[in-house]
Amino acid sequence: MNLAEDSALVLFSGGQDSATCLAWALDRFKHVETIGFDYRQRHLVELSCRDNILETLAQDFPQWAGRIHDSHTIDLGLLGEISDAALTRDVAIRMSENNLPNTFVPGRNILFLTIAACVAYRRGIKHIVGGMCETDYSGYPDCRDDTIKALQAALNLGMDTRFVLHTPLMWIDKQRTWELAENLGGKKLVEMIVEQSHSCYQGDRTQRHSWGYGCGACPACQLRADGFTRYQSGLKSKT
Repeated sequence: MNLAEDSALVLFSGGQDSATCLAWALDRFKHVETIGFDYRQRHLVELSCRDNILETLAQDFPQWAGRIHDSHTIDLGLLGEISDAALTRDVAIRMSENNLPNTFVPGRNILFLTIAACVAYRRGIKHIVGGMCETDYSGYPDCRDDTIKALQAALNLGMDTRFVLHTPLMWIDKQRTWELAENLGGKKLVEMIVEQSHSCYQGDRTQRHSWGYGCGACPACQLRADGFTRYQSGLKSKT
């Protein structure tokens, strides 16, 4: 199947990482669509952030406005039903016996990318962009570069096509993710991600911090806060 070289489908949850990846894709491809997944996650509020982010990108970044196209939302409630993880159950976040945090949802990214490839195939889109990262994700096995490369090979074999899976954040930490956002869209993009994106595993948008909204205590908030602090320190050292 012939896929459009200048098209991309971005896994867009409404979080910091996926918002940065969306900007990365808009900077590179002429036609960009987004896809999000409702798997009954505790932080389902993240999905409600997407429309505001897309609207702001279209209004405040005219260089990208004409590149933003359809937004897809996929119901993956089955994943929430079969998983027993802190992201899909009201349980305390802790380390499991296998030395992985119980926020790990087995098969989640594999399923996300497979569904995204199905949509991309139907839409004639070649490039699929995800925010997976080996550096900051507690050893989640489905965030590893080897996993993504193996999955790309399997998808291309199984669909007889030539998708390219992109993971712009794979080898960078949260500080450099903030820096990437600034490089892509300046301070305006950083401010938008702070205000409008959501990362907190608890789904808390009642508490506003310098780095955005969240409980401030869960691993996602701690990573985001620490990265933002180091990002700001880097800015000060340059002045």
